[in-house]
Amino acid sequence: MSKVSSAYRRVLLKLSGEVLMGNSKFGIDPKTLTQIVNELNEIVQLGVQLAVVIGGGNIFRGASLAANGIGKVSADYMGMLATVINGLAIQDALQKVGVDVRVISAIHIKTICEHYNRQYAINHLEKGRVVIFVAGIGNPFFTTDSAASLRAIEMEADLMIKATKVDGVYSADPINNPEAIRYSRLDYDTVIQQNLGVMDTTAVILCRDNNMPLRVLNIRKSGAVVRAVNGFDEGTLIANREDKNE
Repeated sequence: MSKVSSAYRRVLLKLSGEVLMGNSKFGIDPKTLTQIVNELNEIVQLGVQLAVVIGGGNIFRGASLAANGIGKVSADYMGMLATVINGLAIQDALQKVGVDVRVISAIHIKTICEHYNRQYAINHLEKGRVVIFVAGIGNPFFTTDSAASLRAIEMEADLMIKATKVDGVYSADPINNPEAIRYSRLDYDTVIQQNLGVMDTTAVILCRDNNMPLRVLNIRKSGAVVRAVNGFDEGTLIANREDKNE
């Protein structure tokens, strides 16, 4: 493993499936995938141990189908399988630029990826491999945001990054409300009390109770993730009150 030249030793990046669509309405946009992978490669070149949790909303949204008649449990499992497709796409793109990577699934799919084992995942990270966690936590009723919070804590990450389509957390939806204010710093209690919608409540409480700092930023902004990993004030930092200067 090369010497770390960033502000953090180990980072977990949460990517929504939607970001892989680019300007498309469905699926994976090759240009967007290349842009994301190039940025991940930059992080790896810094010597940072990088884990990724990927969503599946670009292919299938379990919540949407459950609302239209399919059972919630079945819909959630279908959504988990969509994250596996995205994980394999990112793995393939990373391998093509020379990055060593492993896809690790919370459900058994042994012919195409490893099954989740905490110590094996940490060993991969320590060897400089990117680890892509797919299939959420392997159970219905839990979002991939909750999976990301859990994996960040289990991997003992120094920072969790949630890469979205907006450049941080706002007081209201900035698309619908031009008066919305972007926060540069927040504490977890404020996020919960004001229901700011950063992540689901389970994910937020996991981070709060385990002192996991979270930075929310715009993945479409070139270099944003790399700047965050280098310790720059990108997007919005969320932490417990005593850790707000993290």
